[in-house]
Amino acid sequence: MDVVSASTQAPIQAPIEPLPLQSDLNPYLPEPHDRRNPNAWDALYVDQAIPVDLIAKGYMIRDLRNWTRSYLLLPIAFIANVLLAIIMTVKRLLPFQFSNYTLMHRSAAWFLNTFASPEACYLIVRHICLGSNIVNFLIDNGPDPTIEKSKLYPSTINDLAENAFLEHDLILYNFVLDYSKAQRENPHWIQQVRERGLSFDSIKPVQVNIDFTKRRWLRILDLESSIELFKVFYSLCLTSDEFERAVLSLEFDENFGCYVSALTGDYNWNHVITNRHPLAPESSFSSARNLMLHGIISEYLHRYLELRKEMAVSGKG
Repeated sequence: MDVVSASTQAPIQAPIEPLPLQSDLNPYLPEPHDRRNPNAWDALYVDQAIPVDLIAKGYMIRDLRNWTRSYLLLPIAFIANVLLAIIMTVKRLLPFQFSNYTLMHRSAAWFLNTFASPEACYLIVRHICLGSNIVNFLIDNGPDPTIEKSKLYPSTINDLAENAFLEHDLILYNFVLDYSKAQRENPHWIQQVRERGLSFDSIKPVQVNIDFTKRRWLRILDLESSIELFKVFYSLCLTSDEFERAVLSLEFDENFGCYVSALTGDYNWNHVITNRHPLAPESSFSSARNLMLHGIISEYLHRYLELRKEMAVSGKG
C-alpha cells in the first residue's frame, strides 16, 4: 500500500463486525434490548464508531463495571496521591537517590496476582504487547529499518517480573531518539516508503494467558484502582528522575499518532487521541488516569493498523 497525501486519503471505514457470543474467548454478552430501560454498558460495547478489538473491549467493559471502580477508586486515589506527594517531596530533599528495579517488578507481579481482577491483568499484559507491535511497525516502515526492534512480549503476569515495565519505557524512549536521528540522516525516507509500500508484518495477534476461572476473593480491584495504588510503590522504587521519565512517557500518544499518519497519509482518525500536547505534560498525580487513557489509545491505534492491514491484504488499501 503506497503512502498517499493526507488531502487525498479517505477516512478509513471499519467493517461492521458481528457481535460475538459470550464464551471464554468472547467475554461480554449484551442483554436483550429494553427500549424503556436501555443498558448504557451494552450501548458502549456494541457501538463501533471507534473500532476496538471486541475481545479486549469486552474485558474493558467488565473492568469498568467492577464495583471497586464505583466505590473504592476515589478514596484509593486520594490516599495514593497523599502518599505520592510525601514520597516525591522526601526523595527530592534527600542528598542521594536510590532505586530497586527487581523489587519493583516482583512486587508488581505479586500485587497484580493477589489484588487485581483478571480483567485488569489481561489489559495490562496485552498493552505491553501492543506497544511492541506498534513500535516494530514504525521501525519496519521508518527511515532506518535496522533500528533495534522490541522483543518484549509477555503473556502472563509473572512475565512482568522480568523488568517489563522498565523495558517498556526504555523501548519507547530509545525508539523516539533513534527514529528522530534516522529522520535527520535520511531526509527523503518518506519517498522510499512510497516506493516500497507499507509492511504490516509486525501487526500480529498477541497471546495473553490469564486464568479467568480461578477468582480468589482478594482479586477484585479494577484497572485504574490498581494503577493508583501501585504508582505509589513505583515512585518509591525509582529515582526521582526515573519516575518523572516514566510519567512523561504517557505524553507521547499524539507523537505516535502523527508517526503513523505520516506513513499512511491518513490524519482523519487522530481526533481519538486525547493525550495531547507533550510539551505541556500532565502532573504525576494524574498518572493513573493518563495511563488508562494511554492504554485505550493504544488499543485504538493497534486496531486501526489491523484494519489497514486487512485493507492491504484485500487490495483495497
